[in-house]
Amino acid sequence: MRRIRAYSAHVGLLAVLGLVAALLVTAVPRLANGYADRSLHADVARLPHLVRDVSVAVEQQPDDAVEAAAGQAGLDQLADALPQPLPGLVARRWYAARLDEELLTATGDDPPMDGGALKKVGLRAQTGVEEAAVLTAGRWPRSEVGHPAELAVSAAVAEMLSLRPGSQLRFSGPGALEQAQAQVVGVFNPRDAGDPIWDDLLLALAPVAPVVDGEPYLAAAVTDWAGIDAVAVGSGAPTTYEWRYRFDERRLNTATLEAVAAAVADTRQVGWLPESAVQTSLATVQTSLDVTLIRFAEQLYAVQALLAIAQTGLVASLLGLILLAARLAVQRRRDELALLRARGASLAAIGRRTLAEAAPVQPVAVLLGWLVATRVPGRSDGAPWAVLLLAVLTTAVVPLLAMLSQRRGALVAGRADLVRQRPSIRRLTVEVSVLVVAGLGVLLLRRRGLDPAAGVDAYLSSVPVLVAVAAALVAIRLLPWPLRLAGRLAGRTRGALMFLGVARAGRGAPVALGPLAVLIVAVSTGVFGGVVATTVAAARDRAATLTVPADAWLAGYAFPPDAADALTGVAGVETVTRVWVDSNRRLLSETGPQATVFSPARVLVVDVPAFAEVVARSGVDVDVPAALRSAARGDGPVPAVVSPNVAAGLGGSAVVDVQGRLYEFHVAGVADTFPGVGLGVDRFVVLPWQALPEYEFTPIIPNRYLIAGDDIDEAKLLEVADDAQRRRQSAVLGREVTQTQLPAALETRRAYREGLERTGANEVLTLAFTAGAAGGTALAVLAVGFAVVADAAGRGRMLSRLRTMGLSAAHGRRLLVYELVPLVVIAALTGGAVGMALPRLLGSTLGLSAFAPGVPIRDHLDPLVVGGVLALVVLGLLAGLAAENLVNRRMRLGEVLRLGEENA
Repeated sequence: MRRIRAYSAHVGLLAVLGLVAALLVTAVPRLANGYADRSLHADVARLPHLVRDVSVAVEQQPDDAVEAAAGQAGLDQLADALPQPLPGLVARRWYAARLDEELLTATGDDPPMDGGALKKVGLRAQTGVEEAAVLTAGRWPRSEVGHPAELAVSAAVAEMLSLRPGSQLRFSGPGALEQAQAQVVGVFNPRDAGDPIWDDLLLALAPVAPVVDGEPYLAAAVTDWAGIDAVAVGSGAPTTYEWRYRFDERRLNTATLEAVAAAVADTRQVGWLPESAVQTSLATVQTSLDVTLIRFAEQLYAVQALLAIAQTGLVASLLGLILLAARLAVQRRRDELALLRARGASLAAIGRRTLAEAAPVQPVAVLLGWLVATRVPGRSDGAPWAVLLLAVLTTAVVPLLAMLSQRRGALVAGRADLVRQRPSIRRLTVEVSVLVVAGLGVLLLRRRGLDPAAGVDAYLSSVPVLVAVAAALVAIRLLPWPLRLAGRLAGRTRGALMFLGVARAGRGAPVALGPLAVLIVAVSTGVFGGVVATTVAAARDRAATLTVPADAWLAGYAFPPDAADALTGVAGVETVTRVWVDSNRRLLSETGPQATVFSPARVLVVDVPAFAEVVARSGVDVDVPAALRSAARGDGPVPAVVSPNVAAGLGGSAVVDVQGRLYEFHVAGVADTFPGVGLGVDRFVVLPWQALPEYEFTPIIPNRYLIAGDDIDEAKLLEVADDAQRRRQSAVLGREVTQTQLPAALETRRAYREGLERTGANEVLTLAFTAGAAGGTALAVLAVGFAVVADAAGRGRMLSRLRTMGLSAAHGRRLLVYELVPLVVIAALTGGAVGMALPRLLGSTLGLSAFAPGVPIRDHLDPLVVGGVLALVVLGLLAGLAAENLVNRRMRLGEVLRLGEENA
């Protein structure tokens, strides 16, 4: 214990490094698992019920149908028969029997329902409906054999169709030969319209009124099992029986992602259905949850690969610092250990002596770091084998280095600041081996990829670290030459500080080799994280620009030509431009009957001068082709920009269908993408609106508007847009309409861009970037501190001698800066170059395309990353000065020469 107190600084430093390492290897995986699970839960929760739920449906004709109530018995039986592990994930389940609204037409005398638009009303009996709703009038259906079926309708349906308790209805089936009698006995409202129980009853809560002539009313009503049977028999409509199962997303986790996805895919094969519950020959199973899970898994694997690279770099840097701290502790005790050897102590005795000092401290520090990490929110990632290895390493590293340092006894201490002109064969072999292993790792990584789904490959995960170490070895080999040249130049300058600093940097190379290697690895890890982050951010910016090429994108069904004036009057709107876009439009070689028909394409018609103005005001960097910008109305074909797939099939000109009219165009440009067309569209045609011939009574009707503006009143804008659409529909139909065919929708570029950050495993991606950048920076600063502390004693003696010749404290700090600048600059440049080159070197191995779908990933070097490297140089110098000041205070430079001891 006395020796622990005497060397408390060294013991404490090793303990802190062990604690941080245990915290890193335990907390980061827990955080990653927690973020991944939370992202998975959010993605599944946002899915529509037709995608996330497993639904089993059986359709039977009235002659073959069984009683609807009999299907309730199969609800639990089917849940238990689901492929494992799905039964344990089922949170809610429903059984229903329904008659589709497309097959039933409702008529009645009170109120009269025989005139006007058809009333298509579906019927549904479902478990749990009565508990999820509250009656506002009447009672719930209790149908009896031989009596009309009893129905309950929502308040919205009752208002639209003028129904009330006691209203008599007649339901006609597909053939309309027979009619089923029914009576409304209750009116209800849902307790929570967002409850998933209402997902299949949307027409019951929000019925649809006809917008144009010929369209029917669409609604739904609720009945009981006997009511379904009575209407099915009376109307001749087929009955569909459904069993629906909803999985609790909170029970899902990324550890069982593959098993759950495979089980969900197996549910679509009806072989798992028990014959006693369902007629499997007629059954269909609907779900697409496995597609979402597989897509999420692809993103997660890409993130885990990035996280593994970042974590490996940080762990390697920490292990390097642990070795440096242990070597520093052994160097400080070199005289003590040499004296023990001179008195007859064996290497084993020295090992036991130092092990007795480390055993009470280091395992406890590692255990404390592990305990702190277990309090981090998240899910554990298996047995803490890495923590056990850390405990053994931090405990045994000092004893091992102490025994190795005393293998050969020496009475005279040699100089540690001299560079060997010819390195040993053993050292050259090690260095060449590292270079070869790093090169082979890059080749294997580019061929095989880093697939965490197949298990963690320690070798491939460490390839970026090996590349950084290889670069560090090359830098160390090349370092003496520029230092030698700098020393010659410094010798010709006025004053001795720069010459002394550069000379010490050259002679102190062996002392600084370890910190230099750690510094390069740490810098490369941080820069790698920054480059990948800016690359993904730039790809997402391009995706947002291609999807919403202005501040906002207003979409609807059809707007009148004067809608732009009304939209411009909304608060926050600066300017707008009209756009028409539609998919699957006809492409013909000519207008005659002998025309060749090409594959359809998406057509975008834009008023190009106005489009360019809106884009410019929105601050979006979009290059509008000059051929479209200068296009004007004339007699010949208009210029157009087309995709490569469209251009490949055309002979330079063609005809396109725009709102039923054919326009001739010639290919003026070919582009892979165009703003506003959308992502993933490989067949498109862009036409200049200002060049298309229009007529007074048949103008091109816009269905979208691009908007530039800040702080737009979105609610008011949507209200004005829907009012404009109603005016347009009223003018076409010649009567007043109260409901638009397609309500206006507004999407801002900012909201779309933020949405890309919230999907998939983006929180884990952010964690990987943050851990790499922040951790790499912190460890780089520590490495500079170690470089200063490693030769603190020699520097202290030199400063004490120079002070006798008039060296001031400020000159001492300048001398340290001159000594550190080569080390920090070489490390920053080398590490920065490696970090910037790794994304290009690894290529598609990183799987970054999963985070910006529809947009190619291009290497992007943000100026902030370069500025960060320069800032790291300054921060490293400041850290070195702080470490020097702390060491000088502790060593008391005035006593160094008098005592003549390094450990004074």
